[in-house]
Amino acid sequence: MATVDDNWYALIKRPDGTTQKVPTSRHGVGSRWLVRWRDDAGTPRKKSFARKADAERAAAEIETELARGTYLDPDAGMIRFRDYAEQWRQAQFSDPGTTYQVGIRFRLHVYPTLGHLPLRTITPSFIRQWTSGLRMARSYQRTIFANVSQVFNAAIADDLIAKNPCQSGTVRKPVPDPRTIIPWPARWVADVREALPARYAVLATLAAGAGLRQGEILGLTPDDIDTRQGTVHVRRQVKLTASNQPYLALPKGRKTRSVPVPASVIDAVLDQITDHPARTLTLPWDRPDGDPLTVSLVFTSRESTPVNRHYFNAKIWKPALVVAGVPPTRDNGCHALRHYYASVLLDGGESIKTVSERLGHADPAFTLRTYTHLLPSSESRTKEIIDSALPALPRRPGPRPCATDVPRSSR
Repeated sequence: MATVDDNWYALIKRPDGTTQKVPTSRHGVGSRWLVRWRDDAGTPRKKSFARKADAERAAAEIETELARGTYLDPDAGMIRFRDYAEQWRQAQFSDPGTTYQVGIRFRLHVYPTLGHLPLRTITPSFIRQWTSGLRMARSYQRTIFANVSQVFNAAIADDLIAKNPCQSGTVRKPVPDPRTIIPWPARWVADVREALPARYAVLATLAAGAGLRQGEILGLTPDDIDTRQGTVHVRRQVKLTASNQPYLALPKGRKTRSVPVPASVIDAVLDQITDHPARTLTLPWDRPDGDPLTVSLVFTSRESTPVNRHYFNAKIWKPALVVAGVPPTRDNGCHALRHYYASVLLDGGESIKTVSERLGHADPAFTLRTYTHLLPSSESRTKEIIDSALPALPRRPGPRPCATDVPRSSR
């Protein structure tokens, strides 16, 4: 039960059993009205107010929250956003690279505005003010906004705050700019493959013919090439720390998969292994400080080290684009060959679910959102499907007027 006391006085008991109100050392100092209660753990708590009406209102709210089981410690939510977000960030992600990237986003785009504020004091108006000041691509804004919202959701789970200000109806989430993926023509794939150095040419074949991510290709071993089944097993990827130190990890989303490929792709990889034998390397597994794992990588640098994707993209891939006559833009990175692979499968009639599995996406809905504009569309096919499904309809003999010839009153 929450009670309201006069903070300037104390009640003392006289010998005759009556009580007397006497001034305390706080008489005339600070807030006068004091709310006292015990929290869910039975710990005595108190809070001062300047007005009796405010104290009584707070006491009623505390009693209601305690009865409903929705009580929150009023002091717990006073931790600064920066302090809590750093705790959350370090514990949230298993991938050190993701932890680092989220930290960069927060330090550059969140902490300057919200970092010094206590969690409980951040209202939807603060969030609106913060989002209005973001100046970057909307897709990046959306990513940062989602991370901030995750922090508030975690604070709710920890009983620090009651509501997520990012989810208020008055807050507009950043909407990414509409982006339509335009698949490469087959000629570009062939020309870029020809322009790449011999030791890396099959990389384009694997990306366009199996839909593998760049890091997954760089993490392939000869054992991943199943010549009997005609599949490529995607079991790991090569990742880099912020200081460019390589380590091995599971594919994105920690999902392994097997991708069926034609004999031509298998033969190209086997030729690569023959011309440039795989090199045995020992790298940390799962984390930069993880246990060492020895693997035989199909793709290595001339110095027999793991291929550094930053070096590869800048010094090998982009020059190959220029030689092939392909614009060396960000949209034409190695990932463009995955888009080509997806477009070929969809054009050939594969389902979204199958394409999602081949690409290693976490959710077919993401695949649909990304590639829905590439799905085959045909008016005549629609008509044929419906016509074949409908029961046979009676037909009257004789010619029929065109719809435009029917009088308006009879339509």
